Amino acid sequence: MIRPLALALALALALAALLLASAAASAAPRFELPPGLDHADAAATRELLDAATARLPRPWASALERPITLEWRDDLPQQVHGRARHWRILLQRRLLEDWKRRAQEPAAARAALAALLHELAHLYDRTAAGGLSRDPRLLDLAGWQRSALHPGRRGRNDFRDRSPDPYELASPREYVAVNLEHYLLDPDYACRRPALAEYFDHRFGEERGGGSDCAHGLAFVQDPAAGAEPLRLLAPERVYAVDYLLAGDGDGLASRWGHAMLRLVVCAPGREPGPDCRLDLQHHLVLSFRAFVDDLQISSWRGLTGGYPSRLFALPLEQVVDEYTRVELRDLHAIPLALSPQEVQAVATRAAQLHWSYDGRYLFLGNNCAVETWKLLHDAVPRLAALPLRTVFPNGLARRLRRHGVVDVPAVPADPVEQVRLGFRFEAASTHYQAMYAVARDELGLQARDAREWIALPPARRRPALEQAGLKGAAALLVLESAALRREEALARDQLKRRWLGRIAAADAGVAGDVRLFLEVGDAFSRPAAWLQGVDGYGLPQREERGRLEATAVASAEGRRTDARALEAKIRALLPAARREALDGAEANVARLGERLRELAGAGS
Repeated sequence: MIRPLALALALALALAALLLASAAASAAPRFELPPGLDHADAAATRELLDAATARLPRPWASALERPITLEWRDDLPQQVHGRARHWRILLQRRLLEDWKRRAQEPAAARAALAALLHELAHLYDRTAAGGLSRDPRLLDLAGWQRSALHPGRRGRNDFRDRSPDPYELASPREYVAVNLEHYLLDPDYACRRPALAEYFDHRFGEERGGGSDCAHGLAFVQDPAAGAEPLRLLAPERVYAVDYLLAGDGDGLASRWGHAMLRLVVCAPGREPGPDCRLDLQHHLVLSFRAFVDDLQISSWRGLTGGYPSRLFALPLEQVVDEYTRVELRDLHAIPLALSPQEVQAVATRAAQLHWSYDGRYLFLGNNCAVETWKLLHDAVPRLAALPLRTVFPNGLARRLRRHGVVDVPAVPADPVEQVRLGFRFEAASTHYQAMYAVARDELGLQARDAREWIALPPARRRPALEQAGLKGAAALLVLESAALRREEALARDQLKRRWLGRIAAADAGVAGDVRLFLEVGDAFSRPAAWLQGVDGYGLPQREERGRLEATAVASAEGRRTDARALEAKIRALLPAARREALDGAEANVARLGERLRELAGAGS
């Protein structure tokens, strides 16, 4: 005898099974085959439709509530695989023939399935339940970014490197269709475009199960000339915090309001993520949007008109500190952001995507370092997108981050000494240079007002002091002469750009080409996707692509530097006589001080 409770339970389970079966049936889109198909073509078409339907997430399939007519056509343009017209899908007839040969040619058959899924994605996107191409979050991730100066979004997508199909950049609608096609068919999609895969998983309420064999870590290319490893693999879970890194005001137009960067506080191997990771300065990574070779010496006109590419450089913190504090004599302030661990990882992942995909245009007032940094934070962390952080000024962005509670204020010690020790502040070397100048001035009676004025003197004016200095004074002057040499090198590079890459370039293309090659040696690492030209793959590089990077990056960089050394004498001859004399003089002063110190040390002075 069946107990009432057991009977009720059995009936409930049976009813649930029937409901699930009914739901599954109703979730499947209904297709109408074109008339006139023979038996073989009809059977192959049904198999193709079944294969596509089996891959559709339930919300997608359920949104396709109207019957869909499939037509095989011979009148589509050669390069067009299919089109979606209302509730009709038109596909190239040759794709059907490819599908029928799928046992012999799997790759060709995949094109038929991809084309069908692509057009089904268009139909889904047009439904009320779809609308992905109008979703602000997807537009952020896709690269149709918000404008800093005008309401709305930019009409151009600059995420064009490492694309699976350039057609995705035609419009947000095509972007959605291309990426849903790859989301359903490519098991590596979650590895290559993790943020988008996560977005689609959330929209459809399921996980596709891909990405389990992803190459560990995020790949960043660095310039070995700065002493960095050419391929830096960064584990997102090793990033403890993100700082807004602000360089103080500079002298040029491009740096008058500071320079905006982000610092990833990366923990040393073996250290648990925590506050002590701030002491691991040699492992920290700086994300810096720059124009051409760097942001410090660029043409004002080209910077105003978008004549320079804007790319995301991944730089060791030590290099950035040296560049700004010792060469530019600018302070650096690290402003810690109040982000959750998940948000910190999202910033690192978004940065990697930008590093490999983004090739924008730099504008002093419309798309500068502050705008680019704001967009990175805006797109990586959805809650920040709702805050009024948009500004074109680096120091203005710092103020807005503080005003809207994005800064982790308790993390910064009140004691200025502790701020320096923990890497929240890096002081300009001008204070150090002034101390060195005071030593040399007291010993030699120098007449310049301060270190800056001394360094700016012609090298010939400084040379007599070098011959009179004792051991202590010579050591101090060596620091100052090294700074003076760096200044002369920067001025020479700037003059080369202004003189030979402008109007004169039209009169002598050969010379301009030599100059461009010389200046772009360091730029080889600004667009890492160039290292993988001709290699299959998109998005974040995976294991095979990383192997190629490691094998070629150092060799290629050395080759470029060999070319630069061969050009150096030719390039130096192009400088105006006064600039060439100043550069030669600064080099001679540094060499002479090295000899002088050895002489004095040997004499026991």
